[in-house]
Amino acid sequence: MIHCVPINACARGCNITISMETPEQFIKYVPWTPAEKKAARKAFDAPLERHLSSIIAEAKRRMANVVDPFDFWELESYLTESRKTIDRIYRYSDLLRVFAILMRDGWLKEADLVGLQPDKIAEVKDSVEAFRRIFNDTDETPDRS
Repeated sequence: MIHCVPINACARGCNITISMETPEQFIKYVPWTPAEKKAARKAFDAPLERHLSSIIAEAKRRMANVVDPFDFWELESYLTESRKTIDRIYRYSDLLRVFAILMRDGWLKEADLVGLQPDKIAEVKDSVEAFRRIFNDTDETPDRS
């Protein structure tokens, strides 16, 4: 059953009905203490910096090997795909999912989560295992630190 809510969309009193079934409503609300917020910010920023540094290093390597226009467009394609990947993964509004993805992909270690409550760390680890089952990841987590 979809619940709709009328909203006043304009000064003239026209009403618009919107669905309450948006992706955001399915993101679990997770309370964070002030100390956890600081730890979570560090755990978010460190892998992002490592990931971006890796992209920069690869882009520099590719740029150094450009010999014809095709190579240049390959570099542009790599950078575009890398930006899309960063934008898709690093969503601060859903931190526990982000941490699970980053841990599965080797950008985040459990030690980076120090300062979070044990239940949050356990949820991240459980999600990592679930992602591995879903995506049939049998390989070891790459070390990107």
